[in-house]
Amino acid sequence: MPVITKISVQKKNQSRYNIFLDHVYAFAVDEDILIKYHLTKGKELVEQDLIKVQHEDEIRKAYHLAIQFLSYRMRSALEIRTHLQRKEYSDSIIDVVLHELAAQKYIDDLEFAKAYVRTYANSGKKGPLVLKRELAGKGVAEGKINEALAEYNKEKQIVDAIHLGNKFAVQNKKLSERMLKQKLEYTLSTKGFPPEIIQAAMGGIDYEIDEELEWETLKKEAEKMKRRYNKYAGYDYRRRMQQALFRKGYSMDMINRFIDDDAAEDE
Repeated sequence: MPVITKISVQKKNQSRYNIFLDHVYAFAVDEDILIKYHLTKGKELVEQDLIKVQHEDEIRKAYHLAIQFLSYRMRSALEIRTHLQRKEYSDSIIDVVLHELAAQKYIDDLEFAKAYVRTYANSGKKGPLVLKRELAGKGVAEGKINEALAEYNKEKQIVDAIHLGNKFAVQNKKLSERMLKQKLEYTLSTKGFPPEIIQAAMGGIDYEIDEELEWETLKKEAEKMKRRYNKYAGYDYRRRMQQALFRKGYSMDMINRFIDDDAAEDE
């Protein structure tokens, strides 16, 4: 049977020890493994002991990696599992680590989901549908997601949607009123707000465009269209201009006003 002939502390990690069997380096273990198995100089180790010691040390290394991963922020169980799988730990070792982390309250998918929802609800940058999708992607069960989302009530969702909508409206003043409204609704939907919240929020968003500003914007757009369609004449020209500007969100009354005024100038 191999005999422990030397035990030395690792230079870079004072809590790990190098074990030498019959004067040859064999493996390293954590201090708690060293103590648990009474690994001392002169101790004989049977094959079964070697397997047990090394297996448990693999668990300790995976555990410490998980703790380090958790030190940056809260994680879901699936995030930790994925992280350890990338480090090439077996599922059996990962299962033990996750069980220990849960027992020590280092991981809890419900608390993780609640913290995740609180973080983004406070920032107002993501609606509940996006949060639900992201949490599901992190492996959180649907029941726990719904329980966490219950803290993000409809009143807060509407306030957040209005805030995002007003910010978007300010940044897109040059759009026509109809196009701005359409883009507002689309943007809020991509942020994860459900239709009923978006409709409730639209009443509080200042997306109405100043008519004079909209008219000036239309004229700039129309001048570009004129260069594109100047090879057409009569009804064909008018129809193409109407279609192009209508797709930009301008009202037909305003479009016809421009076309008529422009035609009058050319006479």
